[in-house]
Amino acid sequence: MKNSTCLLQPSLATSVALPVIYSLLFPAGTFGNILAAWIFLKQVPTKRTQCIYMGNLVTANLLVCCTMPFVAAYFARGYQWSYVSIECKIANHFGTLIMHASMYVTIIILCSTAINQYATLKKTSDTQYSQAVNENFYRCVLGKFRQPKFAKYLSISIWLTVLCITVTAVIYNAKVETVEEHRCYSIGVEANEITAGIAASVGTACFFVSFMMVLLSYYCLTKRLSKIQKTTCIGEKHLIYSTVKRNILVIQMILTVCFLPYHIFRPIFYVLLTNNDCLRLNYLVEIKNFLTCLAATKSSLDPIIILLLDKTFKKSLYGLFTKSTPEYHERKAGIFTEETSKM
Repeated sequence: MKNSTCLLQPSLATSVALPVIYSLLFPAGTFGNILAAWIFLKQVPTKRTQCIYMGNLVTANLLVCCTMPFVAAYFARGYQWSYVSIECKIANHFGTLIMHASMYVTIIILCSTAINQYATLKKTSDTQYSQAVNENFYRCVLGKFRQPKFAKYLSISIWLTVLCITVTAVIYNAKVETVEEHRCYSIGVEANEITAGIAASVGTACFFVSFMMVLLSYYCLTKRLSKIQKTTCIGEKHLIYSTVKRNILVIQMILTVCFLPYHIFRPIFYVLLTNNDCLRLNYLVEIKNFLTCLAATKSSLDPIIILLLDKTFKKSLYGLFTKSTPEYHERKAGIFTEETSKM
């Protein structure tokens, strides 16, 4: 493998800062996502399409959080582990691979959520401005994202696809595993040029497709609302339109802040790997790892984002800490049904 003779030397930023960050993100993210998962399973109506997407998002976040202790241990002690040790295999296969696989599940689910939000608003708005071609497109494509059955099948397909890719990568790495590397924290683990390069290309393409889909949803939504406001008074529906627009904007901001820097840098990283300058390789690896940490941070912050954006989730969380009567729960279920019909 190229650059295998280069000995990586982790700085304090890698061996101290990254383990501390992951150690802080792990309990916060795990608690928040477990609480969110419990609310979605017990409190929030499971037939709501948005809840299906959010439930899968929380599941992916939990998987990312579960890998954080292994990733923290790898950065703290990986330079002391043997390349063929069980600790290195667990950190590499369970930690790194599952973390990256789960992050791409979150990216695709976020994209599906944005499309669902746009499709929901499009249905609630007046149809007099839509042409027949647009209506057919809505029924065939956008309308699917509002259907709970489609949301379940889409989520299952996403998980199966990511699982197959992850298992294939693990099996391939096991077959071509080399003992040329003496330490776990090495170029062989940090930048396997064959498997990681292919995965980076597929993952980067997947991200930018999702990123552009969310951006297109926001653009179409803004354009549509502007057209409606010029020709009619939307009245009480204005709050719904503003909420959906805000939700899509927040999803766009999450993709931009947490994931975009990492996916811009990944192609640059693999192009510059051909350089045999060990000092430059150390810097490249550390930049990549910190950008990965930035992307993983999103999984720990998601419960707060869901709390701010989903009113149904917020009401369910509030109900956990208040003593309420059966009549209150019945009235709350009615509110959920009403919101579902509107959104």
